[in-house]
Amino acid sequence: MRGGGALAESPAAGGACCGARPDRRRFFQLAGSAGLLALSPSLSLAAEGDYDAMLVSCIDPRMVAPVYKYMDQRGLTGQYSQLVIAGAAIAVVAPKFEVWRPAFWDNLATTVQLHHIKRLIAIDHRDCGAAEIAYGASSIADPQIETETHRKVLAELRSEVSRREPKLAIETGLMALDGSIQMFG
Repeated sequence: MRGGGALAESPAAGGACCGARPDRRRFFQLAGSAGLLALSPSLSLAAEGDYDAMLVSCIDPRMVAPVYKYMDQRGLTGQYSQLVIAGAAIAVVAPKFEVWRPAFWDNLATTVQLHHIKRLIAIDHRDCGAAEIAYGASSIADPQIETETHRKVLAELRSEVSRREPKLAIETGLMALDGSIQMFG
């Protein structure tokens, strides 16, 4: 029951979704948006256009600000699409995460089609939990081994992207927790 004891309309009776009463405020918000679109035909709901790159980076909350700062310092803010997935490149090549691969490839193909990107930027990071899950604790225990693990992963990603999307430039790097980055390839 809601507001003075009136029963909510059911979806079967033509009411709002999930049995909720139609919300007048939401209706006017949507109507206003539709009116704005009608008044501004240049506005588009599709995110098409020419953009510079697609970024793939990790879900680790410690890396959100450093990765954004890196892209901003390169003058790429607003010029890239982004896929954030556990392990970044590791999610694309590690056997442990094989079921995730289609998400990456579908996103890459979509951004190539919609955004006409010129390059893929893949940023892995140090102390990555996904690397440990995929390759074991020893893969990140020692900085040299950790670097070599990521170097191999990023090389495999470059190879596969080159095969599937030969026109794309590919940049790969390993970011430290302080935001410094070591580029590979």
